[in-house]
Amino acid sequence: MWPELSSTERLEKLDRILMTGRTAEGDRELAPFTEEVNNHVHTCYSFSPYTPSEVILKAREAGLRAVGIMDHDSVSGAREFTDAGRRAKVATTAGFELRVNADGTAIEGRKINNPDTKNIFYMAVHGIPANRLPAADRFLQPIRKRRNLRNRSQVAKLGEILRAVDLPELSYDRDVVPISMSGEGGSVTERHILYALALLLEKKWGRGKGLLLKMKEAFGIEPGPKVRSYLEDPDNPHYLYDLLGPLKSTLLPRFYIDPDKEECINVREAVEFAVSIGAVPAYAYLGDVVDSPTGDKKAERFEDGYLDQLIPAMVDMGFRAVTYMPPRNTPAQLERIMRLCSQYGLMQISGVDINSSRQSFHCSEIMDPRFSHLIDATWALIAHESLSDKDPQAGLFSAAALSSGGSLEERIRTYAGIGRSMYSRCTKRRHNE
Repeated sequence: MWPELSSTERLEKLDRILMTGRTAEGDRELAPFTEEVNNHVHTCYSFSPYTPSEVILKAREAGLRAVGIMDHDSVSGAREFTDAGRRAKVATTAGFELRVNADGTAIEGRKINNPDTKNIFYMAVHGIPANRLPAADRFLQPIRKRRNLRNRSQVAKLGEILRAVDLPELSYDRDVVPISMSGEGGSVTERHILYALALLLEKKWGRGKGLLLKMKEAFGIEPGPKVRSYLEDPDNPHYLYDLLGPLKSTLLPRFYIDPDKEECINVREAVEFAVSIGAVPAYAYLGDVVDSPTGDKKAERFEDGYLDQLIPAMVDMGFRAVTYMPPRNTPAQLERIMRLCSQYGLMQISGVDINSSRQSFHCSEIMDPRFSHLIDATWALIAHESLSDKDPQAGLFSAAALSSGGSLEERIRTYAGIGRSMYSRCTKRRHNE
């Protein structure tokens, strides 16, 4: 991993690898491009093993044609991400993810898409024009500051749990902050705290069956069969990331502190800001969880029980899109959310959140003909970002576009064509440089 390098050094290293025409490990040639896209990849500016340049490299190695950065409470990796994409001929989109409160809305007080807290839910802001990234960073700064205050309290509360089983306490400044990019405008999340804890447990208890036994004795943690098999293998290269799953689902609730309304601002304020910078506010559909792909979410009911009321409520709040992840949902869930989006005129955006080294950058589900509209939506976002960077009235949801008379589906197809044409011209120029 490259977080110890500066952004400039990471881009230079990316260039050197791309010039070889082979993967970073040199074990195979770069895959040919496919039509696969992914609009929801985290970087080390929230929680991920990958810097922005490494995400682009991983996407290029997988043959992805386009990929989107989506960090929690941060856009600080976006410029490096976009620059890296140009170098690798991978188209990019820029956004961020945050949690908001539902006060004053039709869904106030309900469990929505957040496993931890009722009335708080995740939303995504897609398609940020490059010239509005500084405004987005200013908007997110006080949210990160408030989150860091809560993080300190959570680490102190975790310390009480650790003392009770004769383990040393974690220090927020010594153990958690250094594994984040907070000094460069990145966020610190609960996963950073858990990763620091995973390092501590590895140091004290080692790896393999011994660690599993100690975790059961100290915390009552018993991973499921699949994760257990990962953690029984001391040579597992993804060991610490695999350990995060059971720690998150079992131990996190014991020291988790609910965020306040300064950290999780009201949804209407967040949506209004997203629209003001020419971005696309999107509700992040989760759906009832049967089996979590990353092992960090227990089987639980979320918004499916009242989805017919939730989607029009999101329209009332000003959302312009819904983002969802085909690999995480059943065919029935996907058909329902797609139908409701069409019914209420909401753009459909897809991506699979990647924040672990175990996760593949491939998302074969997106190639299903049923989801071709999601690929078009990606290219429409790419055009939207580029055009509105030059002229705010050229965006996909600008007043001029909305008054054009065409349907949302027609606008998306038009912008998708523009996005693909831009990409083609850009890659030709890059080839000739």
